[in-house]
Amino acid sequence: MALLIIDLCITCDVCIPVCPNKAISRGDDIFTIDPALCTECVGHHAVSQCVKVCPVRAIVPDPDHRESKEELQKKCDEIKARKAA
Repeated sequence: MALLIIDLCITCDVCIPVCPNKAISRGDDIFTIDPALCTECVGHHAVSQCVKVCPVRAIVPDPDHRESKEELQKKCDEIKARKAA
């Protein structure tokens, strides 16, 4: 399941540099996570780094993008392959 930044976001930007897939960007009012790039850090870290560093707990599972750990690992592998090409 990809992650989602909710309106509790204070746009502190501590989440941006810890995302290994560069899935987080500045939105109009709060930061956003691209579900096509978010792997919840599967393939990189044991826990989601953005969730770990968010000071206001504004990053939650995205109910519209449910994925198993296997699907997240496959997505991670595809992202890594595109970067290597």
